[in-house]
Amino acid sequence: MEIFPEIKKRAEALTEELVLLRRDFHQNPELSYQEERTARVAADYLAGLGLEVKTGIAGNGVVASLPGVRPGKTVAFRADMDALPLDEQVEVPWRSRVKGVMHACGHDFHLALALGAARLLKSLQDRLAGSYRFILQPAEEGPPRGEDSGAQGMVRAGVLENPRVDAIIGLHVAPTLDVGHLRYGREVVMAGSDHLILHIMGKPAHGATPHRGVDPILVSALAFIQTRAFLSQEVDSRHPVVLTFGKIQGGQRFNILADKVTLEGSLRYLQDSVRQQVLAGLRRHLAGLAKATGARIDLSHRTIYPILRNDPRLADRAVEILRRLLGPRSLQPHSPAMGSEDFSYFAAKVPAFYFFLGVRTPGTKGHPLHSPEFNPDERALPFGLIAVAGLMTALAE
Repeated sequence: MEIFPEIKKRAEALTEELVLLRRDFHQNPELSYQEERTARVAADYLAGLGLEVKTGIAGNGVVASLPGVRPGKTVAFRADMDALPLDEQVEVPWRSRVKGVMHACGHDFHLALALGAARLLKSLQDRLAGSYRFILQPAEEGPPRGEDSGAQGMVRAGVLENPRVDAIIGLHVAPTLDVGHLRYGREVVMAGSDHLILHIMGKPAHGATPHRGVDPILVSALAFIQTRAFLSQEVDSRHPVVLTFGKIQGGQRFNILADKVTLEGSLRYLQDSVRQQVLAGLRRHLAGLAKATGARIDLSHRTIYPILRNDPRLADRAVEILRRLLGPRSLQPHSPAMGSEDFSYFAAKVPAFYFFLGVRTPGTKGHPLHSPEFNPDERALPFGLIAVAGLMTALAE
């Protein structure tokens, strides 16, 4: 497209502003459901550009719209806003000013790119087709508070309608990928995730006479072993699935058998059929264990995030656009990841393309997401802006 060289030029010129925006958000992080300052700063910035801005969506969500001057499609870009409950350990002048809260997942980058893209496209408005929507989402890190929070809440609030979005773009910083590179998947990008809760009810007894009771702590240990055996022996190893328990609670006193043990964990999967197989198998094995031990075992579950799938036709076109913008060597195919992302709620409603932006300083190992030492390389910002603004412009034609 003839406009691509201008997008590159203007993105590079916005580097300093992108850095300032990112550092402001980084120094003033807010947890999920508390993103009031973040939303206010972003909304004021977008309104100052002359965009139509709506606030208070699904909590602290913000949506801004920019029309082009020619008929075309409606393209959206989503950025998440919330931070994590971590004490930053990176010694930089722009480190977090909020004790116990840190942007350790790159949402400050995502926000800066959204605002930068809005500024860049506004400067080219008289050359644009279609319309552009910037969706700033709260509470990605969760945990979800029902259907009216996070991405699901924004979808229910109608942010993809009036006019209906033809394509939505999302990205995430990637600390395992060097600056100047992108990763993408054609279809399945990230796993679906369920929250599992296992209640094991026993029968209290004195620690000296366990034969008179039913020990739910022992039963929980047997449940761990049985679930591991089930996953390794009955689920096809070619179908990735991860079941982990991160919380266990039970017992009141060291010398009394507990009356109940509660375990909480997550089930992650890349196919809905595998999810159904695992849940059915867990119920079957736990029912057998309950019969063998005399305990009562209840399993409950709820989906946290659906499987994140890119639209294959949109992904093919997006990759072609990115190759023209950035060169073929800057793109790498991405194998599906077992992490989860609530962008999947947007992708379930309209064609979506989700990709990963390299933020690792070349020659270093970097630090993982959700680490107090996470420190993405800001040289990725103009590169990400070229990708976002170029994609939005081309897809709106």
